[in-house]
Amino acid sequence: MNHKTSTDRICLALPTNRACAEAITGIAEEGAYAARTFGTEVHLVILDSCDQATWTEHTRVVADLPATPGVTVHHLDEARQRQFLRRTIRRSRLAAPDRLLDLMLPADLSYGACTNRAFLIAGALGCRSVHRRDSDCSYQVLDGEKVFPIHHELAALGKTASKASAAVTETHLAARHGHRRVSMVGASFIGEPSVDIAEIEQRDAGVYHDIVSLWAPTHWSDEQKEQLVEESFKGAGTTPFTADHSTLTLVDPMRVDMSNIAFDHEVYERVPLPPATDTIGSDYFLIHLVHDAALPGVLHNRHIQNYYTPFRRTDAGFRAYQMRFVKFLLSMLYLNDVYGRMGAAADTALLDEREQVRGDVVSGFLRESAALDRTENVWRLDRVSTAYRKLGGRYAEFTDLMDARREELLDAAQRDTEDFALLIDVWPVLVGTARESGLGSADT
Repeated sequence: MNHKTSTDRICLALPTNRACAEAITGIAEEGAYAARTFGTEVHLVILDSCDQATWTEHTRVVADLPATPGVTVHHLDEARQRQFLRRTIRRSRLAAPDRLLDLMLPADLSYGACTNRAFLIAGALGCRSVHRRDSDCSYQVLDGEKVFPIHHELAALGKTASKASAAVTETHLAARHGHRRVSMVGASFIGEPSVDIAEIEQRDAGVYHDIVSLWAPTHWSDEQKEQLVEESFKGAGTTPFTADHSTLTLVDPMRVDMSNIAFDHEVYERVPLPPATDTIGSDYFLIHLVHDAALPGVLHNRHIQNYYTPFRRTDAGFRAYQMRFVKFLLSMLYLNDVYGRMGAAADTALLDEREQVRGDVVSGFLRESAALDRTENVWRLDRVSTAYRKLGGRYAEFTDLMDARREELLDAAQRDTEDFALLIDVWPVLVGTARESGLGSADT
């Protein structure tokens, strides 16, 4: 079956590995709002990686959702996701099918891989865009009504910048970019910080500064690192929504969050996200690519409300999240290099003659960065070890675990970079195959 991309069909995606009945109900309401307000055909895709008991509860929640004209719900457990992926990979006739399946649906948590599955499923459904939310977020409320980000996303996404300018509060975009289509619309979050390191700041502000500054390029000045620390992981603060404001611009990656984002298919059908496992921030790559390629975007202020789930308060949750944070710091050796290359290349090298992003250029940058000397990452691990031992308690206990895995962590950061380059190279074939084949028997 040939599923051509439809101009009025979108994918509203919710990946989850935790109980989130309220999030499912909320995103269904957002889908209904989109269909009702914009006349859009909404495919709500819930990618559910939960245990059987939680899956069963989510199935009940989905069954109880009110039938809404224009909204179709696809609730897919990992078995159904794997079935879809196996069929798509097999029909693509690409080499190393088992490796590709592992990159798309790894055994361990992967922020990038779960979103890549949403991208591929959106292609199978013939959607023109993907709008991603997270299961540990909720919507703000104003005058008794939920504040849905999709309002701004559908008002601008896919339109030329010159046409989209009528739907925003202000425009900060060079006239020469007016003919390009809006490729991304996003906002941030309010509430608790997006990364579980607030306790570090409370215990020792100096240690907090040392740790957070480790994700900056090492050549940055102290002033640049200071500004990065000040802005990192805090979203849009705590001020609640009172009125709409939106800006058509080249969106600063520091101003948006992946729990509150929408991409046009022309972006994610050409370049996926890094499939790295247990690594926070691995799903932010396209935000940087859209910016560096000078593709127009809209930054708005319908921020999501972020909160921490109970697991993240436990000792096991603490250890898991700190390891994801360390892997994030190690990934920056390679990603900072790639971001620097993309920024220097700009749209002249990142876009083809049709002004679409060039995956081959990006994968080339990644392969070059994968060959970088690891000394910088050894230094990062040393800095984290020193800082966490200074904090003592469970931070020192975590450091014992981290130090025992040093070589493994160093190897993983390099391998993740190489895997990402591989996935980019085969991605257009996977997307094309998914579009031709449809969702098939994986649908519910």
